[in-house]
Amino acid sequence: MKITRKEVLQALQQITVPGEGANMVDSGAVQNVVTFGEEVVVDINISNPTMQAKKKVEAEIIKVVKNTFSDSAKVKVNVKVVAADKPEIKGKQIPGIKNIIAISSGKGGVGKSTVTSNVAISLAKMGFNVGILDADIYGPSIPIMFDVERERPLAENVDGKSKMIPVENYGVKVLSIGFFTKPNQAVIWRGPMAAKALNQLIFDAAWGELDFLLLDLPPGTGDIHLSIMQSLPITGAVVVSTPQNVALADAKKGVAMFQQDSINVPVLGIIENMAYFTPAELPDNKYYIFGEEGAKYLAQDLGVPFLGELPIVQSVREAGDIGRPAALQEGTPVTAVLTEITRNIVEETVKRNKSLPPTEAIKITTMAGCSAVKK
Repeated sequence: MKITRKEVLQALQQITVPGEGANMVDSGAVQNVVTFGEEVVVDINISNPTMQAKKKVEAEIIKVVKNTFSDSAKVKVNVKVVAADKPEIKGKQIPGIKNIIAISSGKGGVGKSTVTSNVAISLAKMGFNVGILDADIYGPSIPIMFDVERERPLAENVDGKSKMIPVENYGVKVLSIGFFTKPNQAVIWRGPMAAKALNQLIFDAAWGELDFLLLDLPPGTGDIHLSIMQSLPITGAVVVSTPQNVALADAKKGVAMFQQDSINVPVLGIIENMAYFTPAELPDNKYYIFGEEGAKYLAQDLGVPFLGELPIVQSVREAGDIGRPAALQEGTPVTAVLTEITRNIVEETVKRNKSLPPTEAIKITTMAGCSAVKK
């Protein structure tokens, strides 16, 4: 059976490269097709630098060619990553904020807010201007971790509009729904009410000049996450997990949410929290209570960076409870680990900004009672 170049190009029109908006032929992603009998060579350019994206494109091309022609067809795919032109960001932006990093977890209780607070402190110690938006509407904990739960944001007139001034401590600016509720008051809101409150915290605040705005998202995947990504062009996402299988299963879903074609937020990496325990009396021993290196293996399987592991240390929990994040301590092993994880986040952010166009805020419409997500 002889396969022609024209037939291959027609077959490849069935495939759409994520983010291109058209099939890979019409979008110009396919650079060349060469055929020799049943042998097919396809050269293609993509803008997504992840190994997962390369493997996905290669697998789809091989599948389409074999399904269209013959299982015996020999297909070689040469994938080249090219930097995409950086278009103007559509949707709302916050003037003065350079990078917006969403910190997420598939399930609750894995230490996402602890990681967020300590990464923020580490960034501030490195000289960056940092803010945290506590987007965990139903369980805000950032005010406690920064010892500002009794504070209330003040209002200030900025360019003729009344704006909230974020509460600041340890060099980090903080806004949270926790500032507007009583300690024993449960927030019982439906999705639209929660989304409206978040929009006020985001756009009715005078954040000033920030190098990083960290979004402490609620656990899981749902309305709040979609509302955030609808409102803001997020630079990248970080997923926090413990090594145990039940947490990893949810973390995998969290990564998949950001990588949906309709959302397409770059995943900067995965952090493994509660990686192991080392008792003070046995400093050379490591006890893997929740399993060993599960999040590291998950990162490898998904083709996303592994940003580091944080051990179980009593002082980290105590520091958060009293409102002095562990990263404030100098010269401790935990501080060194937190600094290394934060450096990795900064490096991945720099790589992302060099190789990918800015993320667009997604558009959400409601159809037949269901949420449909569109670019």
